[in-house]
Amino acid sequence: MSLLSKRLSRWFQSLTGQILIIMALGVASAQLISSAIWLRQIETDTEKNVQEVSTHMAFRIAATVSYFSSLPQNYRHIVIDQLQDMGGTRFFVTLNKTHIHINALPESKLKNIVKDEIHDTLSRQLGIHNADISFSSPTNLHVINNQTKLSDLPERWGHHSLMMKPLTPPIVVIQIQINESDWLYLASIMPSPYFLDESSLLTADRLFSLTASVITVLLLTLLFIRRVTRPLALLVRAAEQFGKGDWKPLKEDGALEVRKTAHAFNDMQKRIQRYVDDRERLFASISHDLKTPITRLRLRAEMLDEDEAREAMIRDLEDLDMLVKGALQSVKETDIHENRVELNIERLLKDIQSSANIQGTKVQVSGTLLHPYVGKPLAIKRCIGNLIDNALYYGSSADIIIEDTEDSLCIRIRDKGPGIPLDKLDKVFQPYTRLVPEHVGHHPTGMGLGLSIARNIARAHGGEVSLSNQANQGLEARLWLPRH
Repeated sequence: MSLLSKRLSRWFQSLTGQILIIMALGVASAQLISSAIWLRQIETDTEKNVQEVSTHMAFRIAATVSYFSSLPQNYRHIVIDQLQDMGGTRFFVTLNKTHIHINALPESKLKNIVKDEIHDTLSRQLGIHNADISFSSPTNLHVINNQTKLSDLPERWGHHSLMMKPLTPPIVVIQIQINESDWLYLASIMPSPYFLDESSLLTADRLFSLTASVITVLLLTLLFIRRVTRPLALLVRAAEQFGKGDWKPLKEDGALEVRKTAHAFNDMQKRIQRYVDDRERLFASISHDLKTPITRLRLRAEMLDEDEAREAMIRDLEDLDMLVKGALQSVKETDIHENRVELNIERLLKDIQSSANIQGTKVQVSGTLLHPYVGKPLAIKRCIGNLIDNALYYGSSADIIIEDTEDSLCIRIRDKGPGIPLDKLDKVFQPYTRLVPEHVGHHPTGMGLGLSIARNIARAHGGEVSLSNQANQGLEARLWLPRH
């Protein structure tokens, strides 16, 4: 998944993204529904008006056809010539010897209303059932014959009755065969030609209006949401920082519910911080209080006459001292009171590699760090050092792999040791847990705190440490640290 797709996915999952999507869909749906209702009303009114206009026009066409049909054949051409010399009438009328081919416009509901009304009127009043009625564009209208177009005729022959420059409304053409050799040709524009315009729900103007409305609502919504969600974003950031040890009181502003949440969060921070401080003071007091009696007991043990009793007592005191130091070390090494800085972890690993390889090749580092990691330097060094020391002790070698992305940093440390039984993979993270490798004939050194400290440090940075056995041989320790 690309970086852009990840960001889009996070945006869609965010409160801002979801509210904006809901608002956009709501506004768009409301606009479309209202436009559909409004358009349906317009269509109904338009159909009614076209019906009325078509009725009056059909009567005039019927009267014109009746008039020319009643003229003697010798007078028909004379009347037509006189009309053309006078500039024509509302109709463009010719008497042709053949049927003219018309480049008809596409059918539509309104055009069919006009055609049906003219057909019905001619049939009812004149008994004409064979009238050819169609619509054509004035720029592509054939007149007189199939080679002559309206634009080829002199303007006085009827241009003013069929053309509305610069507009080009459709022209209704009626052709009726009045005898075996003559076709009466009538052409006219509608008295209200715009009635024939087909309305669409998503015209350019409506799309622009819809887009402008959605954008305006989204901008206003975005301003409002940013004001509402900004305190929530600060709350999330404060929770992350507090989880990493940076305690700062959160500003209590915004809506009432947000202010209450911020106040409760601040109270929680104070209680947890008091608990952490009390724990540190408790361990410091235990360390101080136990050092003196342990030292006194050690001196008294040295004065014992019996060697066996003296050595047993000294061993018990050493174990007690080790337990105290281990507990203090566990608290001290995971101490989060340290400033965060940019760390070049790749260089840190290279330094560890150089130090470990002085006596032979034991550590190999592969991969590249894309950006410095922002963290607590001593704690991160201690975490990585514990994991590498664990790999070298139990596996005699360590292969370190750096996997860096924009969102997180992952360091894999693999060894060639015996691995860990599945039932003990989680147990080894508990303090004072030590496993004895088969190749070591003596009790392992240390107090079993290395993995516990490493995991605590990783979690203090919002990350995690996990272990898994490799397919062939060895153990893989995975240190995952988020970049945020």
